[in-house]
Amino acid sequence: MGAWMARAGADVLAEADAITPVPLHARRLWTRRFNQAAALGREIARRAGKPFEPALLRRIKATRSQVGLSREQRVQNMQGAFRAAPAASVQGRRIALVDDVLTSGATANAAARALLRAGAAQVDLIVFARVVTSA
Repeated sequence: MGAWMARAGADVLAEADAITPVPLHARRLWTRRFNQAAALGREIARRAGKPFEPALLRRIKATRSQVGLSREQRVQNMQGAFRAAPAASVQGRRIALVDDVLTSGATANAAARALLRAGAAQVDLIVFARVVTSA
């Protein structure tokens, strides 16, 4: 999957200064023992020859599962969920944010906002799959 994502996101990756995954909260990571976004990000970075920096973003709020939530509930659930590393780590940098699935975009938006508030020049998202719902 990481190889496919690296190929599909080659234009974004060419401009990126660093690659970081959407992080799990420490409790969820302890329960799962695995962050699929981090595994994908590591492989994408390796293939793109870019630095993999998983510590650029931290999940500071233990959010409830997004399954079954409306778009608005998802946005509210993600409010204040992320904090970027100290500003010097992202200041002026172009960050490629990696996640496995994009559903409503609430998680990606919250993560990107945290990086931009910390001074990132640009944040682009690379995902493996996108959930499409009929309107």
